[in-house]
Amino acid sequence: MDTVIGIIGGSGLYEIDGLKDATWQDVASPWGAPSDAILTGTLNGVRMAFLPRHGRGHVHSPTTINYRANIDALKRLGVTDVFSVSACGSFRENMAPGDFVVVDQFIDRSFAREKSFFGTGCVGHVSMAHPTCARLSAHALAAGKAAGVTIHNGGTYLAMEGPQFSSIAESKMYRESWGADVIGMTNMPEAKLAREAELCYASVAMITDFDSWHPEHGTVDIAQIIGTLQGNSAKARDLVARLPALLGARRAPCPHGCDRALEFGIMTAPEARDPALLARLDAVAGRVLNR
Repeated sequence: MDTVIGIIGGSGLYEIDGLKDATWQDVASPWGAPSDAILTGTLNGVRMAFLPRHGRGHVHSPTTINYRANIDALKRLGVTDVFSVSACGSFRENMAPGDFVVVDQFIDRSFAREKSFFGTGCVGHVSMAHPTCARLSAHALAAGKAAGVTIHNGGTYLAMEGPQFSSIAESKMYRESWGADVIGMTNMPEAKLAREAELCYASVAMITDFDSWHPEHGTVDIAQIIGTLQGNSAKARDLVARLPALLGARRAPCPHGCDRALEFGIMTAPEARDPALLARLDAVAGRVLNR
């Protein structure tokens, strides 16, 4: 099959340079409206779809983003591989503002979001033991190094609800007791939904600050975050521009099984499944529901 790269751009990444035949497409989803239209085109011979997670102009908060519609819309466009780019705070001295982290684990502390495509009438379970795709993560790491970014291979991302930043007590707990490396507000339930939709998913977290645990910083400075975001955005665009050459135009099955995550995941007996829910699942789970 052909590779179709999906880029979900967070704070600081609102456009992709160099797309040929670039067109903004409105994609209808049975899960509601995605964050925005999706910019589609071709970059270095590989199809690409770019979705601004917060919408152009940053109109959606981390809580109000329709994560289900976003993932469903990308799946409907034929996306095979998703790279998430987002801003984050750091819990580690060696992970400094301006650095990038290729995330490989999550702690989900969000609580006000729809976290699954499945539910009453069609129950489904997928494994999140390894929540990101090792193949895509390796490509993200290579692209970051080639772009001259200080990029860390692996890290645990603490997903908080927001929109407020952490208290000092929370920040110290996440860092010292829970062992998290970075903190953000948007990678969950995004990564869970990508897995349910059988999409390979990698997360590149761009560090903007030291959260509030650091004795020499103490609080999150919004002006500092914005300044660091502006510097990170050019690096992120350079990283993204290098991905098509690494992935190639033709795609083999994922060696880690991300694209077969639902193989044995549907638990509800066929005769007990809700037709209305099945209709909504046509894109994300059609491979297993229609056979």
